[in-house]
Amino acid sequence: MEISFNGKRALVTGASQGIGRDIAKQLALCGAEVIAVSRSVDLLASLQQEVPAIKVIAVDLSNWIGTKEILGNIGHIDLLVNNAGLAILEPLTEVTEEHVDQLFAINVKALINVTQIVAKDLIARKVPGAIVNVSSQASMAGLEDHSVYCATKGAVDAYTRAAALELGPHGIRVNSVNPTVIMTAMGRLGWSDPTKANPMLKRIPLGRFGEVNEVVDAVLYLLSDRASMVTGTSLPVDGGFLAA
Repeated sequence: MEISFNGKRALVTGASQGIGRDIAKQLALCGAEVIAVSRSVDLLASLQQEVPAIKVIAVDLSNWIGTKEILGNIGHIDLLVNNAGLAILEPLTEVTEEHVDQLFAINVKALINVTQIVAKDLIARKVPGAIVNVSSQASMAGLEDHSVYCATKGAVDAYTRAAALELGPHGIRVNSVNPTVIMTAMGRLGWSDPTKANPMLKRIPLGRFGEVNEVVDAVLYLLSDRASMVTGTSLPVDGGFLAA
């Protein structure tokens, strides 16, 4: 299935590494003009060196006003991927207020802020658009030491549904993808120990963790006209974890 984003401008948050970096690169390969956002200046520079056509912007998305000032001046956006995310994993009894604030600031508040910036412009221009929020299987299943992270991703899914309801009449589709453990460089490092990985793998009917391209393909599908009747959904990319 060939997908083209020729003539479209796409914004990807958390685009300097991992899944977000590959989403930005693949969107560019499919013809989109891509704007990659991250806090990491060095990693953004390496992305631009790898794909010179990608425009990079360093933004601290936890700063509501600063984000509006910077992203409000980048021009029209047709496609948005809210990929930026933070994971701080710890037992429920050891959660601190600081960690709660940090997780919600990036995983929820920043996502709402960036969506608002893009949606207002789309509505003003009276053109259709597509938004994909990168959520997690943790939005629908309780995971040990993930209590606050689960709460933030549950909020992402709820926001996705509500945003789809409000923005649908304007021709703007909003969906989420909900991956299991994905084999990014960090994922391989964090899940290389069989004593940690095997209990999770036993809960995945397909018997393996996901690869980055499998999430990227799902995101591109939801952004594309191939998904023109799909909105308000949360699409698991989890090998059947949530079905088991």
